[in-house]
Amino acid sequence: MTERVHQNPNLIFSEGTQVVSLREIVGQNGRTLHPRGAVGVIVRSPSDLDHAYRIRFSDGGEHALLREDIVMLAHFKEGEIGDAKISAASSNLYDRVILRCVIGSRAYGLDDDQSDTDYRGIFLPSAELHWSLYGVPDQLECYETQKHYWELQRFLVLALKANPNVLECLYTPLVEKATPLAEELLRMRSVFLSRLVYQTYNGYVMSQFKKMQSDLRNQGEVKWKHVMHLIRLLISGIRVLKHGFVPVRVEEHRDQLLAIKKGEVSWDETEKWRLSLHIKFDRALSESKLPERPDYERVNALLIKARRAAMSEELP
Repeated sequence: MTERVHQNPNLIFSEGTQVVSLREIVGQNGRTLHPRGAVGVIVRSPSDLDHAYRIRFSDGGEHALLREDIVMLAHFKEGEIGDAKISAASSNLYDRVILRCVIGSRAYGLDDDQSDTDYRGIFLPSAELHWSLYGVPDQLECYETQKHYWELQRFLVLALKANPNVLECLYTPLVEKATPLAEELLRMRSVFLSRLVYQTYNGYVMSQFKKMQSDLRNQGEVKWKHVMHLIRLLISGIRVLKHGFVPVRVEEHRDQLLAIKKGEVSWDETEKWRLSLHIKFDRALSESKLPERPDYERVNALLIKARRAAMSEELP
């Protein structure tokens, strides 16, 4: 997939950035000083998006232009190259979903009457779309239906890096759709598991708890649902290292976890549980039989097989 130049619409360009004028610049006598498409460099940036930039052009002349009147030169030259929205619009990529499953509270055994159903999975674009000048998106998201699908290669890379959301897709008991290729992937799911689980899971939890401690000091509150899921993640990570299996359902801890979600457990008690889980996580790492790294070669072979299969109109 082609990497496009990222341009945040709220970003204030820094001085020295080369830009292209999106409108004609006309002098006081009505004569065109610079045509639409002229290249200039920012010599003064505004403090906010409501004020103009000072742009110097090749003849040394300077003019004030608003944010909507300029674009980064690198972005302008890119045009539609690598714009996955174009290929996505020409084909319903949701028809190319090879795996659809349910994760989230319903899969964890932590759901209640108000719980949403979170769908996750994988799509495999056709070879024609994948080879096109525009490429394909890394993911598809539909907030109304709570659906999120990763392009196959993106999914595999995240799984190899021990991304917990992705690994849970491979181990959730709630699978609603799996093509033969997806079934093959599910059968080989253990090749993704390695000791990287420790660094990924543990590192994320530690960074998030540090942020929450800051929120507690500055705002006097935290998002208890997020706290609950961080504790759940530690429990899951320990078991992955010990048993070589991603435990999605956590019913034996349901009452404790839901009490945290409801804010019924004090921060000190939650912190005490977290620290004890970190100790168990360290011990599980030292005793784990998992390899240091996942099986890249087997995963790569599956990806190549999928790419070849994508040349057919039939979904593999």
